[in-house]
Amino acid sequence: MDSSPTTNKALTGTRFSDLEPPLSEDIIEVLEKSGFEFCTPVQAATIPLLCRHKDVAVDAATGSGKTLAFLLPLIEILRRSTSYPPKPHQVMGVIISPTRELSTQIYNVAQPFVSTLPNVNSVLLVGGREVKADMKTIEEEGGNLLIGTPGRLSDIMERMEILDFRNLEILVLDEADRLLEMGFQKQVNSIISRLPKQRRTGLFSATQTEGVEELAKAGLRNPVRVEVRAESKSEPSQQLTNSKIPSGLHLEYLECEADKKSSQLVDLLIKNENKKLIVYFMTCASVDYWGLVLSKIPALKSISLIPIHGDMKQNARDKALASFTEASSGVLLCTDVAARGLDIPGIDYVVQYDPPQDPNMFNHRVGRTARLGRQGRAIVFLLPKEEDYVEFMRRRGVSCQERKCSEEASDVIPIIRSLAMKDRAVLEKGLKAFVSFVRAYKEHHCSYIFRWKGLEIGKLAMGYGLLYLPSMSEVKQHRLSSEGFTPVEGVKFEDIKFKDKSREKQRKQNLQARKEKRQEEKREKGKKFSKKAVDASATTDSNKASRKLTGKQRQTIQTAEDEEEMARDYRFLKKLKKGSIKEDEFAKLTGADDF
Repeated sequence: MDSSPTTNKALTGTRFSDLEPPLSEDIIEVLEKSGFEFCTPVQAATIPLLCRHKDVAVDAATGSGKTLAFLLPLIEILRRSTSYPPKPHQVMGVIISPTRELSTQIYNVAQPFVSTLPNVNSVLLVGGREVKADMKTIEEEGGNLLIGTPGRLSDIMERMEILDFRNLEILVLDEADRLLEMGFQKQVNSIISRLPKQRRTGLFSATQTEGVEELAKAGLRNPVRVEVRAESKSEPSQQLTNSKIPSGLHLEYLECEADKKSSQLVDLLIKNENKKLIVYFMTCASVDYWGLVLSKIPALKSISLIPIHGDMKQNARDKALASFTEASSGVLLCTDVAARGLDIPGIDYVVQYDPPQDPNMFNHRVGRTARLGRQGRAIVFLLPKEEDYVEFMRRRGVSCQERKCSEEASDVIPIIRSLAMKDRAVLEKGLKAFVSFVRAYKEHHCSYIFRWKGLEIGKLAMGYGLLYLPSMSEVKQHRLSSEGFTPVEGVKFEDIKFKDKSREKQRKQNLQARKEKRQEEKREKGKKFSKKAVDASATTDSNKASRKLTGKQRQTIQTAEDEEEMARDYRFLKKLKKGSIKEDEFAKLTGADDF
């Protein structure tokens, strides 16, 4: 950070060393080593209040420096506590944030400052690892400052009676509006219920919703409200009270047809190949697909593409984020898991390939660039039928300038389709991404702007480079327009193989297993049919036998039976005369001995 307040409009003329009550020398030393000399407005307003033991409800634009605004006073409060130094399992501070990535970031930022407090141990508690492992860490090393997500924090607090919260000094809820939006109300309430009422509380949020207001009433005592807004570039003399975007941000929108979006994206990435970009998609499947496809487009070979989304394992997410943070250029392909709170240095450009389902996320996405007074650019892709979104956002204090489609953009659809015909992984991921996007589109909060029934599914499928339209109800029932889609001719899709030999081997085994299962089912069906036929025949014979015979029919049957019996007796008589059988045998065979 530039140390001169005149060169960075996001900074005040107030030095950290000038704050009252004064910060300890250890803290000032760490700040200086990190290049921090002057405060941002939110830091200058909040740090003295918390240090004077006031509860605060802070409403500030994203990228305004909220993390240091609560970390520095927290460290000072712990240092001055009557319980300092604490016992190993005596909890003195708790910081709650909505995502694993944000919690990890806060934990990392806090470490140099926590290290100035001997005998104070901070613990990161987030999902992605075994609860038992966290419990073992706390049992063995202690935990005086707990930083984590609501689910894991409440779980640990419920399981570990060894933790002592009686002397807790401070609770911080970061991104409070997001905590509630993500459905953590129950866990947050559970955590607060276990903490003493005599404590300091800091509630930090980018938007003040009704839920945040209720949380403030429940968890804060006579809080001091701190509001910091970004200055409008177009009207520097006014403070836009509803502006949530950084002042150094140049914001645009690009209106183009669905079948042209992917080509426009590739063109934009090529023109910014030496910069650091974030590209937002609406679903995890879309991130997976475009991460695979874009990496195989020849014109993008020199660009580092790093995917991250909520369905990835935590370890993979951490590695991806660390890799992108350290890189000087490259592209992070992500969902809204990377939209809030994350302070990744040097982001030049934010691209919203898909507008967010929740319009409140728009500001958080674009807030990843132009942080702390720096300059940055952002663009949102819109379909022609979504143009009302521009006016909608303007009324929310966010103005976008129009950008025309690049006429230099090459058509990448043939390249994507060629990739799909050569590798089944591309084909299957594309279909999955497409279906997930359509289903997610239905859930847009602004459904009157993003009308899914007006979605031109044919053009959209072309934009995804699909070889055929997937078998989904929206397509089958012709509820969406398939106009603009050109299916690939002369290709047997079931013959397309995986490039990965092990996956292809598994696919063949699965196909063989399904074939054998169908044959078995066919045989079973044949057996059942034969059995039914035999049963039906037997039933017919039985029915015939049970029918009543006429007198003539009965007489004919009886006559035949009598004639057969007489003929048999005659044969036995001839044997008797020849001496072949004796009298007693003859009597037994003809039944004469019964009389």
